[in-house]
Order: sequence, then C-alpha cells, then structure tokens
Amino acid sequence: MRLLFLGDIVGRAGRDAVCAVLPEWRRTLALDFVVVNAENASHGYGLSPGIADELLRAGVDVITLGNHAWDRRDMIGHIERTPQIIRPINYPRGTPGKGSVLVTLADGRRVLVVNVMGRLFMDPLDDPFRTVSEVLTRHKLGLTVQAIIVDFHGEASSEKMAFGHVMDGHVSLVVGTHTHVPTADCRILRNGTACQTDAGMCGDYDSVIGMGKEASIARFLRKMPGERPQPAEGEATVCGVLVQTDDATGRAIRVAPIRHGGCLHAAWPEF
Repeated sequence: MRLLFLGDIVGRAGRDAVCAVLPEWRRTLALDFVVVNAENASHGYGLSPGIADELLRAGVDVITLGNHAWDRRDMIGHIERTPQIIRPINYPRGTPGKGSVLVTLADGRRVLVVNVMGRLFMDPLDDPFRTVSEVLTRHKLGLTVQAIIVDFHGEASSEKMAFGHVMDGHVSLVVGTHTHVPTADCRILRNGTACQTDAGMCGDYDSVIGMGKEASIARFLRKMPGERPQPAEGEATVCGVLVQTDDATGRAIRVAPIRHGGCLHAAWPEF
C-alpha cells in the first residue's frame, strides 16, 4: 500500500498548494491513502468546516488536528458529523470528536489513523504512549488492519523519537507534526515502522513557521503582545512523507520525504 502523509497546512498558501497537486499526485504516485494535518489551515489558526470539505474533495482521506483543534468553534459540531476529521486521542474524556478512525478502502484493505499530542511543552493531556498502546490492543497490524498511521503532534524531538521507538513494529508510520520544519531523519526503524520526527509544513517558508515575518519577529524582539501574526502568502512548499508498506505485515518497505515547490530544496521519492 502507498500512503502519503502531508505536514501542517498553514493558511491559504498551504491549502491551495495541496489542493493543486494532490489530484495529480494520487495518480502519478499511485497513492492508496492520503492523510494531512490541517490544524493551521484556516488563516493559520484552526480548521473551518468549509476548508475541511475542500481538502476532502481534493483527495484527502483523513484530516488530523492538534493543539489548535478548537480555534474555530464551528468545528465542534462539524467534527462530530465528519469521521474523516480526527483530533488528538489523548484529549480528556468527553471532548468532541474522535482520536482515531478506521477506513476501509474500496478493495477491502483497512487503514487505521491515530492522532495524538505530546506533553512536553504542550497542553497537559493524557499519556500519549499509554493512550495509543490501548488503541493498538484492538487493532493488530497485518491481521485486523493492513496499515496504521500515527500523527504525533508535539514540540519536543526527543518525545517524538521515543514514541517512534515504542511503536516500532506495531504501526506502519509514526510521523511528527507541529514544529513545521522537516527533519532529516526519515527512515525505517529496526522492526519495520517508518518514522520521521517532523514532516514539515505545507506553507510559505519565507516566513516564521508559516506566519508573516514582521509580526512574528516583533514578538521576539519586544516580548510584548502585538499584532497577531498572519499566514505568509508567498509560494508554498508542500512537505510530507511517502511510505510503501507490505500488505501482509503492514510494515514499511520504503519511505522517503517529499518537498515540492517554494523555497526549500526539493525532495522526491525514487519509488
């Protein structure tokens, strides 16, 4: 199975770039399944129902979120009605929406997607390690599902790396989001789980993590509240990870980063 994960979509530049390339990529890369993190897709803060629907129409199968999941109040009802949109699974019991979704493809193969948020330098949520491990007691890679993707939304590289090693052999892909900068550690771990500490963002990199430079820099220089940074609007780089898995085991066979457009050095899979 060929699985594409795209990192945090930031603002109009990011979502326009994703919607422009994804239909063609589904064909040329022979994609079976696409996941995107879109917690910054609506003006850089949260996700609106309309933008969620736009991404799903463009060819996204599942949308993940993060610490900005509730920046748009109109998502509270929409996430309950739209199972393809998931929020971090370790939010407290009773939080709207779900933290995982099981999708059955047209050919009968099944993909489980889990969204979880780290705790280091983030909101104090339930233990991400224990929470995801509990989910995996109900879904066995290569037996009940053909692929499992985990979006670990976190600030600390160490926490993301530790999580990848804990999940090694139990899921197909662990990919980090939130820091918006693609890491150079895309690889397959010892027991067959593909891993990258951060997928990067889909947005304009002539910016400060996707937001306009002037307002963002002013906050560091003055250490005072000021104008709320808005998304940069230049040409976006689409960043993500492509994974090919073995349907019999669900483990990764190949993995490669993707960086397309904008000002970052391009990277394209050779398989």
